[in-house]
Amino acid sequence: MAISIHVPNLPEDLTQEQVINRLLGQSSHFEIYAISFFVIGIYWIAYHQIFNHITGSHGIIIWLNLAFLFSITIISLAVDLQVQYGSYYAIFAIYASVLTFCGLLLTLIWLHARKKGLIDNTLNSTEIQNITLQSVLTPSVFAFSILISIVNVQIAYYFGW
Repeated sequence: MAISIHVPNLPEDLTQEQVINRLLGQSSHFEIYAISFFVIGIYWIAYHQIFNHITGSHGIIIWLNLAFLFSITIISLAVDLQVQYGSYYAIFAIYASVLTFCGLLLTLIWLHARKKGLIDNTLNSTEIQNITLQSVLTPSVFAFSILISIVNVQIAYYFGW
């Protein structure tokens, strides 16, 4: 589940200024890396918030959990595509779709646990509703950003992040 920043190939005969310029040329890579790190962090926090309230489990939750964890690992591929080809609508759509899918899987875990009565019985209906709304919010934003990217990819980047 690693994301990384590509280290540029720096020939040994470069001046200090050339090295700095090449490193500064990597700023878009760092921007995508940082955003992706925080998106993964948001999902990690949401995951723990949801699982702190799930008191039971069974096969479907385990499989949904496995699918969620797999989808998180796909984020690094989407990040790499963004770094290399980020100006294309299709690449943004792939990236936002991966993030949407991650959120939808987490939402499915919560909804399934809720339906099967596997959540903490000390939660009141308002708290349950708030967790449900929070779990739907992030994938909804990324799904909507895909629609925005049809009109303007740059605006979609900043809407989705």
